[in-house]
Amino acid sequence: MHWLRNLSFFLAGIIVGTLLVQSSAAQQGSKVGHRINHVGISVKDYQESLNFYTKVLGFKEAYRFPSPDGKPSTTFLQIDQNTFIEMAPPNPNQAPGLTHIGIYSNDAKASVMQFKQAGAMVTDARPSANSGSILANVTDPNGIRLEINEQPADSLMRKAMQAWR
Repeated sequence: MHWLRNLSFFLAGIIVGTLLVQSSAAQQGSKVGHRINHVGISVKDYQESLNFYTKVLGFKEAYRFPSPDGKPSTTFLQIDQNTFIEMAPPNPNQAPGLTHIGIYSNDAKASVMQFKQAGAMVTDARPSANSGSILANVTDPNGIRLEINEQPADSLMRKAMQAWR
């Protein structure tokens, strides 16, 4: 029953976040497109969670990062063409739950500039060695990390999005 409550919060967060991001972009007349494209979670039991998301909910495992020791690693589960869950295995430094919200940008550098001009503390956009994405981070007033991500043609997420059927 605990997982049902968490799933409800997750889905409500995606809906509210999408509306807020779309509303904010429309109000600013921004040419940089934004949308929520993934939610990062840390799980207490990797295999149980993987089975739940793939076998019970039917989400597709899109890709995972290699792990040199063979242990479970960060795995991206694809809900639909443009929406993912980034699932991370247990970590002693991270309690199970939400780790971040992924905000897709069609131009990460422009998003960083836009958010900085609006007064947010944002890291510079940088390429990810694992995924091929271009990433930057901003933290909201509640301590929730928002990961701005651009997906170039050769990124793992872009390839998964294009392969969706």
